[in-house]
Amino acid sequence: MIKDISCGADTEISDDKNKDFDMSERKINPGGQSGQNGNLWMRGLMMLIFIFCLWVARFVLLTVALFQFLNLLLTSNTNQNLLDFGLSLSVYQCQIMRFLTFNTEKQPYPIGDWPSS
Repeated sequence: MIKDISCGADTEISDDKNKDFDMSERKINPGGQSGQNGNLWMRGLMMLIFIFCLWVARFVLLTVALFQFLNLLLTSNTNQNLLDFGLSLSVYQCQIMRFLTFNTEKQPYPIGDWPSS
């Protein structure tokens, strides 16, 4: 068994590639009716905001990785605070990508909660 953290939920994935995914969050309505068009445009706006957040988060994650590497070179140890922050930032990016690809309707931070590490 391989321990995997997928978007904040600890799951165990077997090596036989028999993965079960929870499809209960996939209730996307494309908005064919006029009353739902506003919701569709609002989701599009939220997607643009989260694309920007993802861009910023990736830059911050690269910065964290660089500082962690420099810290390891200088002290021969990893920094636990950087490890925890890097993990939560990675989970955050995964949550954004799940929202952008319509795999969930749960909106990530700043609308939702910041993922815990």
